[in-house]
Amino acid sequence: MKLPLAWTIGSFFGIGRLPGAPGTWASLVALPLAWVLFYAGGITGLAIAVPILFAVGVWAARQIIWTTGKEDPSIVVVDEIVGQWIALLPIGLVDGEFTWWQWLAAFVLFRAFDILKPWPISMVDRDLKGG
Repeated sequence: MKLPLAWTIGSFFGIGRLPGAPGTWASLVALPLAWVLFYAGGITGLAIAVPILFAVGVWAARQIIWTTGKEDPSIVVVDEIVGQWIALLPIGLVDGEFTWWQWLAAFVLFRAFDILKPWPISMVDRDLKGG
């Protein structure tokens, strides 16, 4: 049974269906969303949003995995949203502000780590399954 809410959240409103590199598209979309969260609620707003979207994203990803039978469906990009937000958190914690070059560095570093998956990320990616 295909759950529309799970597919909407897992693909983050269809971003996971974009051609080419859906993870990169999702990471790009995460930046203005993080800006809104940060300027609406400060670093606390962003820090609160991370575990909420993480929990909802795990649920959505599990539903999509169960429906498709694929272990890591490319349509699931909610993890890129959460991961990009996590990459931005230390910047706000250090000085309470974000500069454009810090955002750019967080984006490039997150994408590099997500694509290359160096240790220990590769270990977690290999061993942690199911959403």
